[in-house]
Amino acid sequence: MYIEQIRKETNPFWLYVVGLLILGIVLFIGNIPFGVALTKKVGFMVAELSMVEQMQVLPANTTLFLLLLPFALVFGAILLITKVLHKLSIRELITSRPKVDWGRIGFGFGSVVVISAIMLLISYFADPDALQWNFKPDAFALLVIISVLMVPLQTSAEELFFRGYLMQGLGRIFPKRIFPFIITSVMFGLLHFANPEVEKLGEVILITYLATGFFLGAITLIDEGLELALGFHAGNNLFLSLFLTSNWTVFQTDSLFVDVSEPKVAVYIFAPLVIYALLFVLYSRKYKWKNYASQLLG
Repeated sequence: MYIEQIRKETNPFWLYVVGLLILGIVLFIGNIPFGVALTKKVGFMVAELSMVEQMQVLPANTTLFLLLLPFALVFGAILLITKVLHKLSIRELITSRPKVDWGRIGFGFGSVVVISAIMLLISYFADPDALQWNFKPDAFALLVIISVLMVPLQTSAEELFFRGYLMQGLGRIFPKRIFPFIITSVMFGLLHFANPEVEKLGEVILITYLATGFFLGAITLIDEGLELALGFHAGNNLFLSLFLTSNWTVFQTDSLFVDVSEPKVAVYIFAPLVIYALLFVLYSRKYKWKNYASQLLG
């Protein structure tokens, strides 16, 4: 069982508190280069800039790399903390299976990329003027390198932390799965509430962030491993980085398309909910999931 398998750990629970402090320090250090780069460019007036404005100060590829750097450091730190501090294997952090199922990671990745591509095509044919072709050969080539190398580290860091380290750690003190499930899902949603999309769409977009957290938490617990969540998260963010951006989202890259339309809040709330429902049904049928309630709550 994914959460329960680490209850054999004999180290005291306070080591998880130490681990969280270490990860917080690593995240802080990782954010320093971006802050220094911004300060060098605009001086101390950087504090007066909104997040969207901060992301437009430096070249897009530079900004993307510096934003993803802290997550790359956190990714490495989580692996080290798991091995050194808790004496657990990386496999135990990721899955309850005898070995990590790379096929599941690939399926999670491919499924969201295919659905995202279909949604992009539908959007293009429904309103061609909303999407602006943005291909810049040199910038896009560098974007591909940065995205392929760094985006999976960013998404894996988030998954290993929320659905891995934190969920398993909370499973040490809560006998029922429902508590780690709810706590980590809500925390994931609230932390993304700092994204610049909130500025544009309003606080109601929290619904989408919370839904994403609960979707990823659900497929992790029901499938007894992080593989599908790792693949989904990487595929989703990589697609957005390379194929679709706008001037108000967290990813402002030299992607192939730029959405220049005025965003409709309802679309950004209901479209993800539809996608999550479709993928949940797809995953449940492919992997023959059963006993949803006991897997999530028991």
